[in-house]
Amino acid sequence: MNRRTIARLTAAALAVAWSAGAHAAPQSEEEELALAYGDKSFISIASGTRQPIARAPSVATVVTTEDIAAIGAADLDEVLETVPGMHVARTASGYNPIYVMRGIYTQYNPQMLMLVNGIPITSVFVGDRSRVWGGMPVENIARIEVIRGPGSALYGADAFSGVINIITKTAADLDGTKIGLRAGSFNSRDAWVLHGGEWSGFDVAAYLRVGATDGQRRTISRDAATALGTSLAPGPVNLGRDAIDGRIDLARDQWRLRAGYQQRDNVGTAAGAAQALDPKGSNSSKRFSTDLTYQDANFGRDLDVTAQTSYFYLNDRSNLVLYPPGTNFGTGAFTDGVIGNPYKWEHHLRFNLSALYSGLQNHKLHFGTGVQENHLYRIQETKNYTQPVGAPIPLGALVDVTDSAPFLRPHSRNVSHAYVQDEWAFAQDWYLTAGVRRDLYSDFGGTTNPRLALVWETAYNLTSKLLYGRAFRPPSFVELYNINNPVGLGNPNLKPESIESMELAFAWQPASTVQTSLNLFRYQMKDILRFVQNPDNSFTAQNAGRQHGQGIEVELAWEARTNLRLSGNYAQQRSIDETTNQDAGNAPQHHIYARADWRFMPSWTLNTQLNYIAGRKREPTDTRPAIADYRTVDLTLRNQKRSGDWDFAFTVRNLFNADAREPSPAPGLIPNDLPLAPREYRFELSHQL
Repeated sequence: MNRRTIARLTAAALAVAWSAGAHAAPQSEEEELALAYGDKSFISIASGTRQPIARAPSVATVVTTEDIAAIGAADLDEVLETVPGMHVARTASGYNPIYVMRGIYTQYNPQMLMLVNGIPITSVFVGDRSRVWGGMPVENIARIEVIRGPGSALYGADAFSGVINIITKTAADLDGTKIGLRAGSFNSRDAWVLHGGEWSGFDVAAYLRVGATDGQRRTISRDAATALGTSLAPGPVNLGRDAIDGRIDLARDQWRLRAGYQQRDNVGTAAGAAQALDPKGSNSSKRFSTDLTYQDANFGRDLDVTAQTSYFYLNDRSNLVLYPPGTNFGTGAFTDGVIGNPYKWEHHLRFNLSALYSGLQNHKLHFGTGVQENHLYRIQETKNYTQPVGAPIPLGALVDVTDSAPFLRPHSRNVSHAYVQDEWAFAQDWYLTAGVRRDLYSDFGGTTNPRLALVWETAYNLTSKLLYGRAFRPPSFVELYNINNPVGLGNPNLKPESIESMELAFAWQPASTVQTSLNLFRYQMKDILRFVQNPDNSFTAQNAGRQHGQGIEVELAWEARTNLRLSGNYAQQRSIDETTNQDAGNAPQHHIYARADWRFMPSWTLNTQLNYIAGRKREPTDTRPAIADYRTVDLTLRNQKRSGDWDFAFTVRNLFNADAREPSPAPGLIPNDLPLAPREYRFELSHQL
């Protein structure tokens, strides 16, 4: 989409806004909200306080627990694929999710900040959620709030292309005890229990889930070992895993204590850590989090104060056969294959204090400060090779190199921050949000990130927004400190990536049964962190890239009949790598999502989804043909309260068995890309005790 197209669309949208504003009849705020929004009318992630989503100083999306149930989702990634402007791609190793927002695609995806109840779950190792992810179940999710665009002015690091906040269920969301079972294709099975109630003056919510799957087994026809003559391809991807998830939530008066635990065992290596099939390799991880929050909305006159301390622990263990037995790079044969076993442990401790002051007429002042310690405190590594610059050299046996030559040594990072934000209702129906945040890092210095948001309630059924934001992504520990791996050497002199974004957004409800929105965006990325090849053929992290992009997002929801709801969205973007002036690669230029919810009988609902991904170019250095488009269709049949308090659901994903694929990394060691799941069936049964 060129600038002329953006200008024309903007002019047309402003003309509609002016016309609607000139002729609309005024209504009360309560009537406006009832008309326009319903149960999705409020959001907290955009400004840090609860407010109508139409007035929020961001382009945002809310997904409710009802949405999750309607589409038959079993995992978080299936839900996020429905968010406008977002596509869930996959890594070769582990098929970890890459949350591609508005064309910003990177292998480890550190540009997308994920929060659980407002607390980051980012690993400092490479900046993702974990190298051993293994999925996130959805039964305990009350709602998901997503900012599409920068959020560092409020959330700091990694709120770069967007922010995802997963809000778990509290006692208020649960009524007694509920048990559930799910079984389906690929020998997948899950069982869970949810409980909400009161105990000794505490509001209590608890959740426990156990699950396992063999994973889909679609075939990789060629891989990185094919040219070496030792490949196990053609062969299936390895996506099995065992999972345990638990969470507890205790609340009393102004206090809330939460704790969560996730364990993943026997996690398959997917297409292989080195893009060579590895059916014997496996991974495991343990993640533990806890937070204690005190919030007093009447701490003082017109003063709402929140204090929070949190702890996050992460342990990843990988036992990998990087290349199959018999591999020889010209340095000697690896009888047992090229074996690497990296383990790492990290923990994060945070304390935040914030206050909302509403004592000034037409102003809401939001202040915050905090400190955190990110500590990669233990590394362990065994392997049967050494790798100076060039090909791996056999050691003949597994050697513990933890003390002599590990891939990384323990490091810490201390961060402090402070921010201020003013929400100013400076005229009738006009709101200006202005904020700035300063972060100070012990390893690279400071960064300042502002935001401005002008919101005009143009009419009772139309809202217009003009948004500006700047955000940053700090270097990961791999980019700063990696050693003994010439494929990726660290550089302690790095500075953070940055992005500046401008957005123009409109939300219009032309009739009581129709809701629409239009968003136009443009961004500029600077100091992109990449591993750059050196004269000796090693690679070192550098601030070596620039990228810009622009696009459009359109949403529509229509209550076509009392028992039929149609909704969907379309996103179009173009992102350009400024070094080559070519498409930055891998992200879809066109993404269409459509959904129909039909209540064809009392208590019976049929949901249909269409997901269409198109226009994915290769990275500038990748000479392969463009990535094939794909379309998938999903169906979910659900009966709620079928017999007393029993609920039943049957889901078919990828109904027409499309050959859907996500791009493998350049230069194409897996030339035919990463195959996604074929047709899949699921049966779900739950019971309210």
